[in-house]
Amino acid sequence: MKNPLLEPFDLPPFARIQAEHVTPAINTLIERNLKQIDELTKAQQNPTWDSLIAPIEALDDELNKAWSPVSHLNSVLNTKELREAYHQCLPKLSEYGTTVGQNKNLYDAYIAIKSAGSFSALEKAQQKTITNAIRDFELSGVALPAAQKEQFAQLSKKLSELQSRFQDNVMDATDSWHFDVKDENELMGIPKESIALAKQVAEKAQVAGWRLTLDFPCYYAVITHANNRELRKMIHKAYNTRASELGENPEKWNNAALMEQILATRHELARLLGFANFAERSLIKKMAKKTDRVMNFLNDLAKLAKPFAEKEFAELKAFAKEKYDMQTLEPWDIAYYSEKLQQAQYSLSEELLRPYFPAPQVINGLFEVVKRLYGLHIVEETTFETWHPDVRFFAIYDKEQQLLGKFYLDLYARNQKRGGAWMDEACVRRVQAGKLQIPVAYLTCNFRAPLKDEQALLTHDEVITLFHEFGHGLHHLLTKIDYPSVSGINGVPWDAVELPSQFMENWCWQEEALAFISSHYQTKEPLPQDLLQKMMKAKNFQSAMMLMRQLEFALFDFRIHLEYDPKEGGRIQPILDNVRLQYSVVPVAAYSRFPHSFSHIFAGGYAAGYYSYLWAEVLSSDAFSRFEEEGIFNQKTGADFLHKILEKGGSEDPDILFKDFRGRDPELAPLLKHRGLSS
Repeated sequence: MKNPLLEPFDLPPFARIQAEHVTPAINTLIERNLKQIDELTKAQQNPTWDSLIAPIEALDDELNKAWSPVSHLNSVLNTKELREAYHQCLPKLSEYGTTVGQNKNLYDAYIAIKSAGSFSALEKAQQKTITNAIRDFELSGVALPAAQKEQFAQLSKKLSELQSRFQDNVMDATDSWHFDVKDENELMGIPKESIALAKQVAEKAQVAGWRLTLDFPCYYAVITHANNRELRKMIHKAYNTRASELGENPEKWNNAALMEQILATRHELARLLGFANFAERSLIKKMAKKTDRVMNFLNDLAKLAKPFAEKEFAELKAFAKEKYDMQTLEPWDIAYYSEKLQQAQYSLSEELLRPYFPAPQVINGLFEVVKRLYGLHIVEETTFETWHPDVRFFAIYDKEQQLLGKFYLDLYARNQKRGGAWMDEACVRRVQAGKLQIPVAYLTCNFRAPLKDEQALLTHDEVITLFHEFGHGLHHLLTKIDYPSVSGINGVPWDAVELPSQFMENWCWQEEALAFISSHYQTKEPLPQDLLQKMMKAKNFQSAMMLMRQLEFALFDFRIHLEYDPKEGGRIQPILDNVRLQYSVVPVAAYSRFPHSFSHIFAGGYAAGYYSYLWAEVLSSDAFSRFEEEGIFNQKTGADFLHKILEKGGSEDPDILFKDFRGRDPELAPLLKHRGLSS
């Protein structure tokens, strides 16, 4: 039987991929790559881009294209068999990456190409590819003695396995919990669509009543709207103790030991390379460069925002006491009474807005935004292999009707799908032998699924999330760089990669854009002017409290990596407690174990880099301020952002690209203005 992962394909063969295909395909590709890399390096007398680097990039691209659908399926259609195959391959891929990264002959060949007189004649993107590769060789331990090289390889393999197990535990702990409600009165206050969905989930499970789960749309509906305080407390505890000793099945899914092992392994890897800690190691590939620069940035922003946040929380406490006789606000009360306060101040709630954001209208509106900004045309395609009936597929064209890329859209939460929202690559733009490979992206969210034959209705927050992920998608899809290592989001420093995504969020607040992003799902009426005005007034409702929450996460993440001490371990809870003592303005439950499900840093790419969201927000706010000055759909400004930021990928340093677009270095003032924190 043919293995679909080893057959040439333009788009992943999702309908044909079986778990048993995975390990043989990855084994075959790794063996072939290592053999060909060895042959290539031995054959080089005077290595050049064409004789060495282009063939190696082609080998890596084929391996990435085969692994991409496997990794994606593991996130969106997780089965026992696929997970086992995925875990079998992770250490193999880690070992492959380390073996290539520690190949001294290959490293010397890259050095030779950079040292040759012909280096200056290469395109900027080619030069950046080579410079980045040399840095990455050194970060893979290429210069280490043999014994330490082996140690580095084993630690890298171990870290890959630990991080994947962490994510599996979070997914299993989330999927395993449910609470069945027999009396609908217990659900009073929860939006009727969320109640109907809970009914649908119960029917699917063949149980009576309504089934609540820890999928975020369900959790959010309960914690924000349920009048039943005990129900809020119960789901709050379940959600905030996932994958901990206090959660479901702690013998199997408790992430405590894994977190310690992950931190210890990262620290050991960093020390082997000569860094004092993993935070230092992390910043080698980021804009910020220095650990004290990150800490100063976060602490300065926290000190600035804290008085605003304290004022917001004092207002919330006073409101809850006066209107509802709540003497003390507990953690499971904050979202609920914040929603009540927002309604009282602005006569506005997310649920009031939801009917005006049906998913089809929002998607069409999103496409209209990028059409007006960049002259892009997006067309849906119906013939493609998929992993779920909800998935849609689109092609994106420029003004001249040239095909630029394609993307999958998977919007709704379900079992066997990890939480959150993300963009990932199916394949990257590259040119080989004159043939262009177009980039393909996955755009994944976890919104509330539509009820039976109705349209899905999004909250405005979900609209923002969709625009955010689409911004990442545009960065990947619109690149004009033909070399995979710096094409699209590749090679972009982690603390700059959020610039295009956060930038796109701004159009969710513009009246001119909202006119076509929104319309009532039944009457087709546009968002009423009074609702629009209320929404604008409420834009920065509790924005300082939300900023302090982000700062808490960022400081916690950076400090556990910066201050790691092998003698004392990770000190995860003490460091978190200390950050909260300094900057938290809201109460925290004694049982809260949020680090145990903090996948961004323990399983994702944000380790010692969660600050990147705020760092990039400085860039995105300042970039958008130019549109505010020149017109939000100004085509020249849009063309500048397209050509100077989006198309460039990782081919140049982001501070150079930003300055080229903005005409100066980034400033903090626009972020403070957009957050409503200007004095």
